Amino acid sequence: MAQILAFPQKPEDRLRAALRSLEGALAEQKDAFGALRTHLTALGGAVSGLETRVHGYRRALAGTVRELDVARASARRLEATADAWLKSAR
Repeated sequence: MAQILAFPQKPEDRLRAALRSLEGALAEQKDAFGALRTHLTALGGAVSGLETRVHGYRRALAGTVRELDVARASARRLEATADAWLKSAR
């Protein structure tokens, strides 16, 4: 069942009620900003960790490219050697 609340009749009572409401709203806002700061800090840590992992991944890819270049050059030398042996065997 709904309860009807009496609206303060005196201006100073209305002012006190409004100030209490404002204080409550400000307290909620303060809590919300605190939570936002906490979440932003956590997000900053996650982004920093992601950045570190991406740099590590790039370094690993660069190393793989170097290893592939070495392997490709070795394969071409072996191919050239095999071609030379085939020509000399004929």
